[in-house]
Amino acid sequence: MSEHASWPFQEAQKVQLAFAGEGTRTPIVFETGFGPSGLPHVGTFAEVVRTSFIIQAFLQLTGRPGVLYAFCDDMDGLRRVPKNLPQPEMLAENLGRPISRIPDPFGCCSSFSGHMENKLKELLDRYQLGYQLKSSVEEYQKGVFNPALRLILEKLEEIKAVILPTLQEENQKDWSPFFPICENCGRLYTTRVLDYYPQKDSLKYVCDGTFGRPWKVEGCGHKDKISILDGKVKVGWKVDWAMRWFAYQVRYEMFGKDLIDSAKLSGKIVRLFGAEPPAGMTYEMFLSEAGKKISKSVGEGLAVEEWLRYAPLESMLFYLYQNPKKQRRLYFDVIPKSVDDYLAEVARYPALEETQVQDSVVWHLSKMTGKTPGYSGNINYTLVLHLIEGIGADDHDLLYDYLLRYDPKVAENRELVEQLVQSALNYFRDFIEPHKQYRTPDAGERELLQKFRDRLAALPDQDANQLQALVFDLARENGMEAAAFFKLIYQVLLGQDRGPRFGTFAKLVGKERILKMLEQKLAGATGS
Repeated sequence: MSEHASWPFQEAQKVQLAFAGEGTRTPIVFETGFGPSGLPHVGTFAEVVRTSFIIQAFLQLTGRPGVLYAFCDDMDGLRRVPKNLPQPEMLAENLGRPISRIPDPFGCCSSFSGHMENKLKELLDRYQLGYQLKSSVEEYQKGVFNPALRLILEKLEEIKAVILPTLQEENQKDWSPFFPICENCGRLYTTRVLDYYPQKDSLKYVCDGTFGRPWKVEGCGHKDKISILDGKVKVGWKVDWAMRWFAYQVRYEMFGKDLIDSAKLSGKIVRLFGAEPPAGMTYEMFLSEAGKKISKSVGEGLAVEEWLRYAPLESMLFYLYQNPKKQRRLYFDVIPKSVDDYLAEVARYPALEETQVQDSVVWHLSKMTGKTPGYSGNINYTLVLHLIEGIGADDHDLLYDYLLRYDPKVAENRELVEQLVQSALNYFRDFIEPHKQYRTPDAGERELLQKFRDRLAALPDQDANQLQALVFDLARENGMEAAAFFKLIYQVLLGQDRGPRFGTFAKLVGKERILKMLEQKLAGATGS
């Protein structure tokens, strides 16, 4: 029995216990799903990364490897036009068609889904994540699902007994597990099954439905008979999920809490096929800036490339490792703290007890990347941002020199620190600098800041604690709350309500730099 506390090992143990009677058949199949209806974002990447953590833990527990199938549902139809894609009119004309049959709006790949799948593969390959991409179109057309499709037709009434009670009454009459692809107009959300022919593995359909807003899509009226095999029809979501579990013998798949009911129904259906549903975990959804569930089909979410503009890859992997059952925002403002927390975890890793090592994210990252991250300095992302704010410099080398004077250990971690400097510069330019609003001090505030400037100049050294105490002393002597004085300093010098611990900040940028900033602001306030 595993004594590991971390969630990847706990999930791996679920697989170990649930399928212990299967002998030594290898590899164990883990699955993640990707709907390529929009550009992949960090949430998409998260399923692959998190499942990879579990596969590593499973190998450590059992000695048995796992294989990750990244299933791309490129037979799915386009239901709406994503906000962040070019050629919206072209996409609107193709609503309802399988995304594998829609032209690439970027004009560089064979299809809409081909572009999104290539983006996903670029991400996964760049970070050496082990996976096998499974294209829905290819799997259907190769006949991989044919045995399961025949089972669906054979057990149609039993499947209906599972699904129909979950539908509104007006949707029950025409419900079918099959979505025929109209051979005339190429759409699948406008077709309706009229009859089934089990002996011939076929069905009869008519293309007379409507769907969509604000673009209304209407069927073409075509009526025909069609085979259910080799990609002529697509199976609807809940049945399709069960079909994949059955066909691939999937033993683990995690899913978002919005799919809990779907997973229960798919579990019932796969049992009708004579198999067991996989073990799995329900994770909380990432939220947008507005606190809503992220949807890539309408162009939301933080792209992996965007995160990497502002922070190292490992900080994103660290963020994705955190408790998946806790709901969290996935927006740019989470990046600085995520980097700082990652660096703190790396710094404490060498001192962990042997029993704690494998429960650290650093152990998992070392297995994923092939090298153990190391860091022993006092510089973090937030400190670099404060330095950029304080000296107002856009010079990478100058910033590095300041950091080296502040902490000589910077030289031992030069590559990482230089990456932090460049990333923080990007973040500062894009998210901090455009929103600065500097305060002009009134006469009373100028007098107080002048006293502050004079007392600071008189300090014999740059001890951070003495620099910090100076603010408290002046506030007390002038009958002012320390918090209000700090706020005044930050608003005047940095153009923001809050800032770093003043003593640390002053030591970082240097007393002379603080004096110069104060002199410039006081001169500007008096109009001189």
